[in-house]
Amino acid sequence: MKNINSEIENDSLLLLQLHQGNKSAFNFLFNKYWEQTYFNAYKRLHDSEQSKDIVQEIFASIWINRHNPIINLPAYLSISVRNQVFKLAAKNKNLSPFFDLLDHIPAQNENADSNILWKEFYRSYEALLLKLPPKRQQIFRLRFHDDLPTKLIASQMHISRKTVQNQLGKAIEQLKLTLLP
Repeated sequence: MKNINSEIENDSLLLLQLHQGNKSAFNFLFNKYWEQTYFNAYKRLHDSEQSKDIVQEIFASIWINRHNPIINLPAYLSISVRNQVFKLAAKNKNLSPFFDLLDHIPAQNENADSNILWKEFYRSYEALLLKLPPKRQQIFRLRFHDDLPTKLIASQMHISRKTVQNQLGKAIEQLKLTLLP
């Protein structure tokens, strides 16, 4: 426990020095967290070059915005990677379905605030689902929450399979537009 506390104290001191414009503190934090941040990006993208680009962008942003204080650097880096992956996915025309992105968000994280962030995200997600028309919401939940195939959903709801597919497409598009930055 003592090691963890001293590491947090060291990071806090380095973040304070970074906030004051100390390049050595930035370089130390960069060297300390670059690999961890890279692997976090890589496990989501499975693309080395894109992962390196994302990490470079994040650390460049930290330096450029060094006057904005960061309290928990590991949590900040994790959230930044997630957000950069979402931005990249939004730019990419060949997106996989919306929930493929969610599958890559870690359920458990070493950072203390990750559970709170996940709960906030999930509340936002549920609020967005409630804004969908009732039938579309029902189709969406049956498909992605209950993992039912579209053919079975169509049969249960007494509608065509094409209608189910169209409603799913509209729901996914609406959620992507609202959730992705």
